[in-house]
Amino acid sequence: MMAEHAQSLSPVDSQVRRKALRPQDLQPLFVERVNARDLEGLEELYEPDAALHYPVGHIAQGIEEIRLVLRDFLAAEPLMTAEPVSAVLAGDLALTSGVWTMEIAGPDGRPFHATGQTAEVARRQADGTWRMIIDDPDFVRPQD
Repeated sequence: MMAEHAQSLSPVDSQVRRKALRPQDLQPLFVERVNARDLEGLEELYEPDAALHYPVGHIAQGIEEIRLVLRDFLAAEPLMTAEPVSAVLAGDLALTSGVWTMEIAGPDGRPFHATGQTAEVARRQADGTWRMIIDDPDFVRPQD
């Protein structure tokens, strides 16, 4: 079912996708593409050898594994909002963080509300844009 859902996502022309011109652009672009169910656009935010710590306790290594995690994530039809908190730059690297909220279908299919704080390491690309090399969307989880 998840693969069928992912295939039904409407493709977005890669020529019209905005690029992350600053590291702090990555989080808003991520949210925009999640809400648009744009799997290919989400993949473009990561370097090919990136690591994604999601779901909690699992680290997806490389874009192939990240694609599978993101496909399953989008199949739960999340609706996100987020606010960038900080971006600390050191040359061609940046550490960014933000807070997010999300409505998503749980394992039982029922919708639930989730919140968290994310941290990412991004790297400037040869064309001047930024992509994530490490993404930890649940870097800080709220206390129950």
